[in-house]
Amino acid sequence: QVQVVESGGGLVQAGGSLRISCAASGSIFRTNAMRWYRQAPGKQRELVAAITRVGSANYADSVKGRFTISRDNAKNTVYLQMNNLKPDDTAVYYCSIQILLISGSTWDDCWGQGTQVTVSS
Repeated sequence: QVQVVESGGGLVQAGGSLRISCAASGSIFRTNAMRWYRQAPGKQRELVAAITRVGSANYADSVKGRFTISRDNAKNTVYLQMNNLKPDDTAVYYCSIQILLISGSTWDDCWGQGTQVTVSS
């Protein structure tokens, strides 16, 4: 069994910074890709950033140069550092981690419950 928990969201003024985290715990043998998504009210969920196990990262065009994804494999944790935040970044941010359980034979995408990020103008 696995738990995935996000933390670090909150309210920030435009131009400010936030760092959100997502940690997986439980009977984990190994993690693979880690991703951050976001969903704003009335909009579809969109992929914000992704990082491979060896640290290769990709970003949505809307956040390139402002957001940085990183990970700590020993802690099964992924981070998203968000700088120069804009009101359009307001959304619930979700993480997804590919996990292979100790007792498993397939990779599962495990999701957190989401953390609210609100950017005021």
